[in-house]
Amino acid sequence: MCGLKHQKEKRSMDYFAGLDVSVKETSVCVVDDAGKIVRETRVASEPEALLQVLTSTIYRFKRVGLEAGPLSQWLYSVLAEAGLPVICVETRHMRAVLKAQINKTDRNDGRGIAQMMRVGLYRPVHVKTLGSQKLRVLLTHRKLLQSKAIAIENDLRATLRNFGLKVGVLAIVRDDDVCRRLMTIPGVGPVVALTYRVTVDVPARFRNSKAVGAVFGLTPAKYQSGENERTGAISRCGDEMMRMMLYEAAQSMLVRSTKWSWLKAWAMKIARHRGMKKAIVALARRLAVIMHRMWVDGTEFRWSREVAAA
Repeated sequence: MCGLKHQKEKRSMDYFAGLDVSVKETSVCVVDDAGKIVRETRVASEPEALLQVLTSTIYRFKRVGLEAGPLSQWLYSVLAEAGLPVICVETRHMRAVLKAQINKTDRNDGRGIAQMMRVGLYRPVHVKTLGSQKLRVLLTHRKLLQSKAIAIENDLRATLRNFGLKVGVLAIVRDDDVCRRLMTIPGVGPVVALTYRVTVDVPARFRNSKAVGAVFGLTPAKYQSGENERTGAISRCGDEMMRMMLYEAAQSMLVRSTKWSWLKAWAMKIARHRGMKKAIVALARRLAVIMHRMWVDGTEFRWSREVAAA
């Protein structure tokens, strides 16, 4: 009978909780309206672990306090949805109050926050809604990307200025006849065309157009010893940047380009028999050959096989 009466009195009493949140663990302290500590524990800084402690039917919380920090918005939203009277406290005000403690520990901070909730000595902070938080993150990341892009652009301009270059890639390609001809190939954009232009540099240094693919490491490596002879994967020798650009151009032609051509038909036939990856590599190798031939002949890309043969 006495135990039942004690439980009723306990439920009718107001309780206050202080949460000292860190990245991994949270120190929880619960005090009654007289300031007596009734429970202390450490749990993981996860909503489920905190709710197991704070949603107990034994305690009727009047205020639950936590300091504004990296995890506070996330934890605040979950605790508020569970119906708890959670309050996010302004950081500088809380530090000023807790500074009076002799020993600075997570356990003592939890006790201090609980007592602040009990006596009402706190300055609450407005916690934005989840939708506003997501938009805020989007705007923050957008600003970060812009600042990084500007910094990279400034570094590139400073480097190019040493060689007397003051224009961007598009302007360079626009004024270059070779790049403009190479860009008539579907999948070949300004960056691919300019990369090919500066990598090949002097087209006459290749004895024929077929040799370009081997120089860029896009031909199969061969192994022969005695009677053993086998053909392996591509050699991957030569300029890696150029090889990647040709691969991206080939992938763009096969996957993104909607306009059909004899070259795309040739690559799609390989894809049906040997798979898309091998078809892209084969197309990248053939692109290197065709781009060299176009450069030497001063011609544009020929979309039909009849025109190409002519």
